[in-house]
Parts: sequence; structure tokens; C-alpha cells
Amino acid sequence: MRHWPEANQQLGLGPAAGTMWDWDQRLGPAAGTMWDWDQPWNLSFAGCGFRSMYHVGAVSCILERVPRLVHGAARIGGASSGCLVAAALVVGIPIERLCAAVLRAAQEARGHALGVFHPSFSLLRLLRAELLQQLPADAHLLASGRLCVSLTRLADGQNLLVSQFESREELVQVLMCSCFFPVYCGFLPPSYRGVRYVDGALSNNMPLFEQRNTITVAPFSGESDICPREGAFNLLETHYGNVSIQVNTGNVHRVCTSFLPPRLETLADICHNGHVDALRFLRERGLLGAERPSSALMQTEPVCCDLRYRWLKPRGPESLPAGIQQILCRACRDGRHGDSLASRLTLLPVKVCWCLLSILWLPLQLILLLIRGTSCRQTRSSGRKDPKRCE
Repeated sequence: MRHWPEANQQLGLGPAAGTMWDWDQRLGPAAGTMWDWDQPWNLSFAGCGFRSMYHVGAVSCILERVPRLVHGAARIGGASSGCLVAAALVVGIPIERLCAAVLRAAQEARGHALGVFHPSFSLLRLLRAELLQQLPADAHLLASGRLCVSLTRLADGQNLLVSQFESREELVQVLMCSCFFPVYCGFLPPSYRGVRYVDGALSNNMPLFEQRNTITVAPFSGESDICPREGAFNLLETHYGNVSIQVNTGNVHRVCTSFLPPRLETLADICHNGHVDALRFLRERGLLGAERPSSALMQTEPVCCDLRYRWLKPRGPESLPAGIQQILCRACRDGRHGDSLASRLTLLPVKVCWCLLSILWLPLQLILLLIRGTSCRQTRSSGRKDPKRCE
């Protein structure tokens, strides 16, 4: 159950204030069913820091295979780094330019001693410079009514969804507010119309989630439409900001690398994973035959002579578009010697914690599996049926 603030009801984006949202009432197309083009649909991107490369891969697959799914969406929403992907799609920024911008930010952060925590590195300043360079002059006109950005009001922690922008500068301010994570990005949050806001993911990390036929994209394994798939031992699940997140070591690692940018080769793998997961979603919804594939799918020549990476293998159904491959290849080649030693040491404690969690988590998973099996047997013996617990 979720409470929705009154501000969102005024925008027509959620239930009235004081009502409660039931997760079971979100009606979307089930896997294996055909997509209904006669019904309006939305796209929503979860905030995930530097793991927004996952969104880049997912969007590149959709634009290459079924571009109508993006161009025909009624609304495209996002929180934190997810709102940057949504904004790029709404105002027409090529996905290749977004990919290059994320890689530049990650490389600059890794080039500093202490990485993102170095005093001379300002993610907010870097974001503003990129927005001013990339957004067209009429970006606010293109975004109004179609882009939905999630903000968290600093004073009381309430969520606000913004979909109207009076100027290009106001659009920039809204995007910066949604991406401002306290302490990580600084101590003084930016303001929008005289009110200070922080990261939208803190209150609603999946805007438009409650609306029918919203395609949700998140780089964390869970119940989002496009997300990583884990094994059969995921027995615990939590919901944070309307995003379903399974409790497992894989997601612990994903959260850590959202804040601390990994090597560029790892970011390229994340991009490829997003592409593969989006392709699986299109297959399950019967969308691959909806439109003719892009001519880029017919290319057979490699885009780079270095075939060490799996996303640079010869063209196939799960291969990234040639333009994305070229950007990833160039960035990985040029950034091999750009990491500072101090930046690598900053990530060492994270890697150690992740390894320890991986070792300690397996016995806990086995215990939970035994408990669940015992509970299911008791339920069946008593004649009761609980499909949510015994599947």
C-alpha cells in the first residue's frame, strides 16, 4: 500500500490524497499476451545513478526493434538518473549522445583521487553543463505534458511529479533537483520555483507506475517489466519508491555501483544487459513482429577490431546497435589508463563487502527455502490454498 500526496492528484497522476495504492491493482499486459496498440501506454525509468547505462541499453533495443513503443508513448517518466533518460527521449536527444555523456561522467569521477568523493569533483556541476549543451532551445515545449519528473520536497519529504515547464532553464532546474542526492551531490539542494527539492527516487522512484500499461524499467532484479532476472533462490523482496527489488547479493552490488562508478568495461556490460533484458521483454509481449527491424540489424561487419568484450561479438539478435558499440569501444580503449590508484582503492571496501555478503547469503537463502517449503506443506495438509506463498 502506498500513500499519494495531494500535489500528484492535482496533476492527475495518482489517487487522491489520503487514499492507498494497492500493488495488485496495477494492470499491465501479462507475459505472453499481445500488445494492444489501441490503449495508451507510458514508460518509466527508475533512478539508479551510474547504472543508467542499463537504461541506455534497454532503450537502444526498443528504438532499434520497435521505435513506436518510445515515439508513441503518452508519457515518459523518471526519477533521479532515470529522468535524464526520459528527458532525452522526449526532446529527441540521440541515445548515443546520452551513452557518451554517462561514460564521460564515470571516467571523470574515476580519474580523481577518492573518485566521486573528491572535493574538486562536482556531479551537479557536470550535469548542468551537459544539460545546457544537449537540450535544444525548445526543450521545455517538447517536454511539457509528456515528460514526468519525480521530485522530493526537502521540507517534508513529500513527492511531486512535474510535467509542465515554463522555460528551458526551469526544465534544467527540475532535472537537477531530481538528481540531487543529499551529501553525495553536496549539502545545498537546488530549487524549483523557490522551493528546494532533492532526489525524486527518495519518495517515488518509478513515476507513472500506478497507471495502466506503464512499461517499467529498472536495473535491479525484481518485478519491473524490464529488469535483470535472478535464480530461483530469491525469496525476499522489498518495494522502495514503487520499485520492486529482490533482496540478494546481486542487487547489493548493483546498488553499490550505482553510487560508485565501476570500470568502463563494466558499464558497457551493464548496457549490454539492458539490451538483452529489453529484447526478452519484447519477445514475451509479442512485439518483435510489430514493426520492421532497423537497417542496422542487417550489418554484419564488426565495428571494432577488439573483440574481447561480449558486446563486440559479431552481429546477432542480442548485439548492441553499431553506434552504441562504437562509443563503448572508443571509451574503453581511451579510458584504460585514466583511473587513478586512489579511485581503485576507494572501491576496494565495496568489493570486499560484496564478497562477504555473497558467502554469508547462501546459507540464509537455504534456511529461508526450507522454512517456505515447511510452511507450504503445512498449508496443503490443512486444506488451505495460498497461491501467493506456495507457487
